Amino acid sequence: MLTKIDLCSMALLKLGENPIQSLSDDTTAAKLGRTLIDFVIDTLLAMHPWRFACHTYTVVKDENGDLNIPPDVLRIIKTNARVIENKIISDSSSVELVAIRRVSPNDFPSYFASVVATKLAMEFCIPLTSDQTVFRTLVALYETELQTAKFIDSTTSINPAIENFSLLDSRF
Repeated sequence: MLTKIDLCSMALLKLGENPIQSLSDDTTAAKLGRTLIDFVIDTLLAMHPWRFACHTYTVVKDENGDLNIPPDVLRIIKTNARVIENKIISDSSSVELVAIRRVSPNDFPSYFASVVATKLAMEFCIPLTSDQTVFRTLVALYETELQTAKFIDSTTSINPAIENFSLLDSRF
């Protein structure tokens, strides 16, 4: 079961620092962790349509007649309505949308957890070590891990078989 503390500790270990026991500690590392962890995770989740973070929502009008974006949505990928600020504009009483949502670290696949830890290590590097060489190394590692994670995520699922398609049936 992966936690935010685990992710911060992984980042600190990549820097050669000691892991933290709690985000509420009074250490510089814990302060950095509690300040940056949610921001880094939300940014990384929103930057790519990760399969593990995609969710289909059916949004219905509230008592004021508004279609509100669910609070755990970070990015809308697809909808048949217009989106303006935090409102969905549609004449329909309900709208379906596909979105990237917040996901608990416990549900992160290992390839994504590694990207998060490396991104956090980048963010922690200068305040904790002031070492530009380590920072540049982490940037290169992050870019490689991010590219690999996107590839793994995009090739994870198998496309369903096409059934009852007359053109295919006529060929066989």
